[in-house]
Amino acid sequence: MTIKEKAAKMKLDSPQLAATSIEERNQALLAISEKLLAHKAEIMEANKQDLENAEKEQIAPAVVKRLKFGEEKLQSVIEGIKELVSLPDPLFQIQLKRELDENLLLVRETCPIGVIGVIFEARPDALVQIASLCIKSGNCAILKGGSETKNSNKILFDLIYQACMESGLPEGCLFQAELRNEISELLACHESVDLLIPRGSNAFVQYIMNNTKIPVMGHADGICHIYVDKEFDIEKAIPVIIDAKTQYTAACNAVETLLVHKDAVEELMPRLQEAFHKHQITLRATKEIADKYQTELAEEEDFATEYLDLIISAKTVDSIEEAVKHINRYGSHHTDCIITENAENAAYFMRMVDSAGVYQNCSTRFADGFRYGFGAEVGISTGKIHARGPVGLEGLVTYKYKLFGQGQIVDDYATGKSHFHFKDISC
Repeated sequence: MTIKEKAAKMKLDSPQLAATSIEERNQALLAISEKLLAHKAEIMEANKQDLENAEKEQIAPAVVKRLKFGEEKLQSVIEGIKELVSLPDPLFQIQLKRELDENLLLVRETCPIGVIGVIFEARPDALVQIASLCIKSGNCAILKGGSETKNSNKILFDLIYQACMESGLPEGCLFQAELRNEISELLACHESVDLLIPRGSNAFVQYIMNNTKIPVMGHADGICHIYVDKEFDIEKAIPVIIDAKTQYTAACNAVETLLVHKDAVEELMPRLQEAFHKHQITLRATKEIADKYQTELAEEEDFATEYLDLIISAKTVDSIEEAVKHINRYGSHHTDCIITENAENAAYFMRMVDSAGVYQNCSTRFADGFRYGFGAEVGISTGKIHARGPVGLEGLVTYKYKLFGQGQIVDDYATGKSHFHFKDISC
């Protein structure tokens, strides 16, 4: 069966999944967590094979770090599933109830998007998170992981799908695309696939966006900033900057550029440099910092680079306004943070920086669906339509309008025989 044929069948199955109860979907999620735990040894062995293959093929260190799926990550995804089960049903929620006229009632109710195609990078945990979120939100999902995770993704998907079938979910709830050429086939399924969510490099996401008629949600890269204001607390600044750079260097929400107010440089840089040396972070800075603190000199392109490595660029700014302009020009509208004790400056920064996440005095690494209490995420969207930031359950549902009448016709309202009175009713 081709991807186009499979997607068409899933499109027909999607109303069946959308109609399942929250109890049925939660039971499937619990079955998935039990299945993953029961087959932990096989999962670890499959991931070991992928890691060995990555070493032979000299895969980039950033990719290898994402690829590793040990007991800690397994436990993390299981905790995410349990958190997901505890969340309320995102479906069948009434958002609007309005009486247009007597016996003419309009209701807006949440429903699944339908069939979602998710193409993601070398992260086995992403497969579990995405499948779980789609099941909870009543969406059928076509999953295509990276070739680097072939063995890990295969066993994870098989276990998840078995749990879904044993729980009585529709056959077309999930499908795993395994071949590289299937990506092109998937991009052509605009008649059956309602949304694509790509997760990968800037070039890869741009390729997806430019080669499909299917709506695409996601982000191309993650150039995140931390701005250290002149009114800052150094005891907060150092650990926040270090965590944002080192906690998971290969993540899209790791900080890549540091902006420092000119009046904060002398207090911040000596201690920050010590911390950078301790954590083996390479600093590429503009001349006024580079000359004084013996760092590499930053080039213009550094401020437009997502390193995904232990490298950070730095620049001094004369004002918060200059910092905001720099972020809005060079940033990827993902997540940016201000380190300040000045509430007015924090408010200005959060209002003026055009990003999905704007923080004060905390690590950019908090930009994550699990850490937001969403259970998990299918990705982070830097767009402004439908969903923005970490995309959890709310980002995977849309809504439909239901109108209940008693034989009314529009012509009566056009001729003045009947009149709308638009009375909102509490939901």
